[in-house]
Formats: sequence, C-alpha cells, structure tokens
Amino acid sequence: MAEANPDLRPPISGTTRLAAVIGHPVRHSLSPVLLNAAFAATGMDWTFVALEVAAGNTARAIDGLRTLGLAGLSVTMPHKGAVASLVDHCHETAEQLAAVNCVAVEDGNLVGYNTDGDGFIDGLVRDAGRDVVGGTAVVLGAGGAARAIVQALGRSGAAEVLVANRTPDRAENAALLAGSAGRTVAMVEIPDAVRSANLVVNATPVGMGVDPNPSAPTPIDPGLLRVGQVVVDLVYHPLETSWLVEVRRRGVEAYGGLSMLIFQAARAFSLWTGREAPVDAMEIAARAALV
Repeated sequence: MAEANPDLRPPISGTTRLAAVIGHPVRHSLSPVLLNAAFAATGMDWTFVALEVAAGNTARAIDGLRTLGLAGLSVTMPHKGAVASLVDHCHETAEQLAAVNCVAVEDGNLVGYNTDGDGFIDGLVRDAGRDVVGGTAVVLGAGGAARAIVQALGRSGAAEVLVANRTPDRAENAALLAGSAGRTVAMVEIPDAVRSANLVVNATPVGMGVDPNPSAPTPIDPGLLRVGQVVVDLVYHPLETSWLVEVRRRGVEAYGGLSMLIFQAARAFSLWTGREAPVDAMEIAARAALV
C-alpha cells in the first residue's frame, strides 16, 4: 500500500480552525487519525482533537462548542442522544434516529447530522460496487449503528430490511426506521432469512477486539451464507474477524467495518468544509493505525 500523503497543512497558528470529537471513553477513537489525514492531504489549516467528556456533561460541551467557536464536532457514545436535543436544528435523518454523530455550524446555528447510515451505503458501493435497490438485507443487531443502517437501507430502496435482535422490542423499533420495507425476524427465523438475503450485515459487537482464530465467537453460522451474497461485518478491530475469514473461505464476498467508519467521517469532513474528502488518504492512515 502506498505511503500516507505528506502533511500539506501550514503550521498551527492563530488562524488554524479546530474540530473535535467528544465521547467517554474517547482515547481509542480513530476520528483524529481520519480527520487529520484528510486535513493534511488537502492542505487545509484545520486540526482535529479528541476531548474526553463524561456522561452528564454533554450540555456543557455543546456550550463550549458555541463559546470557543469550534468549526465542527464529531459525537460518539454516550452523547449522541443528548446532542440531538441540544443543537439548534437536526437534519431529518438525525431527528428520526434521535441521535447525532456530527455537528456542523451553519449560519451561526448548530445543526445535527447522523452520517453513519449514509457512510455505510457509501462504503458498500466502494467495496462491493453495488447498490441495495430492490434487494433483501438482513441486519443482525438493533443498536445505534444497526438503526442507522436499517434507516439508510430503507431510504436507499431496499425491498426488504429484516432485523434480528435478541430483544424483540428493540428489533421492532429498529425495523420501523426502514418504513414499509422493514420487518423483524425471530432468532429461530434467522437461517431462512439469511439464505434468502442479498446482503447480510453484522451490526453486533461479536468478534470485536478478538484476534481471528477458529474458536472465536461468530454472529451466525457461516454455513448459512452462499456465493452471490454480500456480507459486511461492522467490526473493524481486528480488520478481519474470524467470521470474515471463514465467510471468505467459502467464496462469499465479505467486507469489514472500516469503510463505514471512513465514509461517515468523510461526510462529516464535507459538511464542515464544503469540500470532497480525500478518502484514499483517510484509509491509508486508518489502516496504518490499526496494524
């Protein structure tokens, strides 16, 4: 892989614009790696930092954003829900999800966006070269990432978006986000649902932080999957889970979660700067950080 682009930014000065991510914990965040790589590749006089903000201090953080004049804000757990109620306006997608992962300053107002779902679709198109129009997708999980993906699949024209979760109420609430395309499947129905799907998405944390090995847990039996399907595992650390390794061994097209992470950040970059994000430079930096 090519080396990361040189840092084309001018030295930090009084004119440097500051953007940040808030979360708790936040030291593990790849956002600084991704966004600083984007600013470096484009030569923009911006820099990006991670700010540890404990639960319960969200309102103070948003007040700080207003007072200090930050140029943009990324938001991670546990603040996504609270930020949605604190900004001046929420984009329709974020309002429906009741979760904000990106705040942009527009005409002096703080506008909340959720770029996760669109980031997933962008990553799918880049990785697999496909759209979801008219297809059937199975989403395993009903957490924040799963909800954003279910919503995006419905908006992008999927014919069916099937949501499976151990808690039926959470699955039902997530499925509603896909509109008429959404419905739930019981745990016992997962095998049949998976066999009929064009796209299967693991939006659970199963496999996260586990070195690939044959005995590691898997979201579903890889034997349920077949050639012709596309599989996405949202886990990106490790870059290849044991499930992905086994799925690919069976000849099934499968991708990790790094592309969604990159493209949701790329959309934030564009919202803040009005410029197209240098996705290749962001990917190079992310992969180097995850080695």
